[in-house]
Amino acid sequence: MKIPVGISGRHLHLSAEDLALLFGGNRALQKSKELSQHGQYAAMERVTLVGPKGEIANTRVLGPTRPRTQIEVSMTDAVKLGIMPPVRESGDMTGASNIRIRGPMGEIEILEAVIIAWRHIHMSPQEAVDLGLCDKDRVSVCVPGQRGGSLNQVVVRVRPDFRLELHIDTDEANAFGLQNGDLVEIC
Repeated sequence: MKIPVGISGRHLHLSAEDLALLFGGNRALQKSKELSQHGQYAAMERVTLVGPKGEIANTRVLGPTRPRTQIEVSMTDAVKLGIMPPVRESGDMTGASNIRIRGPMGEIEILEAVIIAWRHIHMSPQEAVDLGLCDKDRVSVCVPGQRGGSLNQVVVRVRPDFRLELHIDTDEANAFGLQNGDLVEIC
């Protein structure tokens, strides 16, 4: 089965409380565009990530809001910021790095909020059955092309609202010469 690639650039998911502190008042995120996963969207709002060694401006906020603020960066971003976030599955903030976030209405420090997202494949329950896989399984993915190879330890994530897609960060995509929408396969 061919699996489309989705390249995940640096982004953050804000809690409602942190959204209010950074952008003011009791406001909702303004939707810019829908993302490939059902109910997820890129918001109009952007912030600056402030680390001990540098800043990254225009970091995209994704919606909807979440119970806890979470930032996902690449290793290249982490070096620029001067932090050492762990590689974790989304939502697992154990040992995550601290960061300051600057918005138009203020700056806040968030503890244990920055991770490098573990590469993963989103799929529906039916797609998982078709592939003989279960949620949290780990697989290897074969990448074709001139810079092809394999990605090992790819986490399978199964939920009814998921659409089939491999999510990797910009560093991984660049290393393999991958673009959004390219197709890969489970080895």
